[in-house]
Amino acid sequence: MQTILGSGGQIANELARELHRSFTTDIRLASRNPQRINPGDELASANLLDLDQTLAAASGSEVIYFTAGLPADTELWERQFPTMLDNALTAARSAGAKFVYFDNTYMYPQDSRVQDEQTAFAPAGRKGTVRALMAQMVLEEMQRGEIPVLIGRAPEFYGPGRTQSFTNALILDRIAQGKKPFIPVADRYLRSLIWTPDASRALATLANTSTAYGQTWHLPTDPDRLTYRQFASLANEVFDSNSRPMILPRWVLAAGGRISARIAELDELLPRYAADNIFDSTKFTTHFPDFSITKYREGLEIIKAEREITSQHA
Repeated sequence: MQTILGSGGQIANELARELHRSFTTDIRLASRNPQRINPGDELASANLLDLDQTLAAASGSEVIYFTAGLPADTELWERQFPTMLDNALTAARSAGAKFVYFDNTYMYPQDSRVQDEQTAFAPAGRKGTVRALMAQMVLEEMQRGEIPVLIGRAPEFYGPGRTQSFTNALILDRIAQGKKPFIPVADRYLRSLIWTPDASRALATLANTSTAYGQTWHLPTDPDRLTYRQFASLANEVFDSNSRPMILPRWVLAAGGRISARIAELDELLPRYAADNIFDSTKFTTHFPDFSITKYREGLEIIKAEREITSQHA
């Protein structure tokens, strides 16, 4: 049994599909309101803030994935995320299961230094501090050695379906709607973006490779990095659009943050848009040379085709 704690999000859904397609049909999806992704998925209703419910959801598992997400609300992250993770780790120990932690880069320095698996944490805000704390919890579990543990870390997303990211919301969704795409801070710096299905496929690959445990892994991104200007231009080309991007300076975003809580939650991440963002996944691509990484054009064409099908059935 392989169990996904925190099912329902884009990463978890793609992970369930990949596990079923390539590794096992013995899959349990656990969240407050789980829904099947594949025929035969077992469902477990569980609030990960409740230890007993988390223990029950993890019981009998060989591999446990922590893919839980929360809305971009700093206070909610501080109150709930560490408890959810602590319960998940306790449940994994109780089940004697391998533990696979899906992580992000909020705790990394927000400058042009190349980010690899040895990059020291330097959180610049409260959400980054929460993610640093959580990553440290998992590293300590890894060092304890009672159960096999690995970390799969991803940079900012772009992707199909219900992928939630600033790139989707500010650029792709707006271009698809014939509106001006918004680019935060500057458009001339290189970005590292991961295609959400690739992140899930890579996570499944690591989890089902015994030698991957006891390590942190950067999940693979298209090595041909683009600036946001180039990315928006490519998106315009794929979507047959000529929407001219609008750069939103920090002062504009700061003013918007006084009106919109969602924009305010972006504030601590803004420095990363004022420098090259180089996320190095060489370790993964060296160990898994046959893993196929989705190129930006290919990903954008998939998003376009998906939206066309959706509009035809609307």
